[in-house]
Amino acid sequence: MTTEPIRHARLVIIGSGPAGWTAALYAARAMLEPVVISGLQPGGQLTITTDVENYPGFAEPIQGPWLMEQMQTQAERMGTRTLHDHVSKVDFSRRPFVIETESSGRITADAVVVSTGAQAKWLNIESEERFKGYGVSACATCDGFFFRNKHVVVVGGGNTALEEALFLTNFASKVTLVHRRESFRGERILQDRVFENPKIEVVWNATIGEVIGGGKPLKVEAVKLVDTRTGQPTTLPCDGVFVAIGHQPSTELFRGQLDMRPSGYLNVRPGTTFTNVPGVFAAGDVADETYRQAVTAAGMGCMAALDAERFLAAEDSARTAA
Repeated sequence: MTTEPIRHARLVIIGSGPAGWTAALYAARAMLEPVVISGLQPGGQLTITTDVENYPGFAEPIQGPWLMEQMQTQAERMGTRTLHDHVSKVDFSRRPFVIETESSGRITADAVVVSTGAQAKWLNIESEERFKGYGVSACATCDGFFFRNKHVVVVGGGNTALEEALFLTNFASKVTLVHRRESFRGERILQDRVFENPKIEVVWNATIGEVIGGGKPLKVEAVKLVDTRTGQPTTLPCDGVFVAIGHQPSTELFRGQLDMRPSGYLNVRPGTTFTNVPGVFAAGDVADETYRQAVTAAGMGCMAALDAERFLAAEDSARTAA
C-alpha cells in the first residue's frame, strides 16, 4: 500500500480483482511501477466466494478472499503501489489521462487498464444476502460441483438461466427452474434442451420470496415461492439456489468515452485488450460477457499488461526518434 500521494503514474489499473492484480504483477515486472486503485470492492467477486476448487494449481479447495490476498501480496512485492480509493471520474480525451478519486484527488496516467469487473444481478431479498456463499450462488460453473446428487433451484428465464440449469444437471439429482413469467426469453434451442431434460422441472409464474435454512455452518433447506398471479406462497425444499438473472458490468464510469456493447460490456479489439482509446486497455469480466471466470480474467490481465508495456515502449521509441 502506498503512503505518499500519487500525482502521476506510467500505468494506472482501475479495479483489484484477478484481472487487476495479474495486470499489476506483469506491469511491475516490466518496471512500469503500476498503481492499482482498489475500488469499492477490493478483490472483486472472489471476496464473496468461499470454496474455490477450479483455480489451477491448488489440489484442495481454497478461499476466494485468501486467493485475492495472495495475488495482491505478490503484485506489491514486485513493486505495485496500491491506492485504497474509489474512482469517481475519468477523462480519456487527453493525454496524460486524468483520473479523479474520491479521497486522493487527481492522478494522471500515461496508460490505463480498466478491470472493474461485473456484478451478478441479485434478487435483493434479505435472506439471499444471508446465504450467499452458503448455498446461494450466482455462478453454476464455480459452485455446481458442490451440489452433487442434490436438489437445486435456478432463478431466471433468459439464456443464462437455461444454460445454468442445463450445466447443473451434470451434478444435481434435480434442478427446478423458477421463472416469473409463463414463457422463457432464452433461445429456442436452449428451451428445447431444458424441456427435454428429465432432471429439470419448470415452475412458471413464480418468484422467490425467501431463502429458508439454518445450522452452523449455514445451509439452505428450502425456498418460499410466491405465485406472481395470485400471491399465494408455497414452500419448495431444496439444497441450493442459483440466481441467474444476468450480470451488470461496472462500466457506467466510462460511458461516452469507451465503446460498449448494448449490454454495457466494453468492446476490445479481437485478440487484444485494446479499447477504442489508444492507451486504455480493458481486462477481465468488464470486457468478457461469455466466460466470467477468475482464470480467464487473470489471463486477460496478463494480456493487458503486455499490451500496455508494448504501447508505452512504442511511444517512447517514437519520442526518442523525433
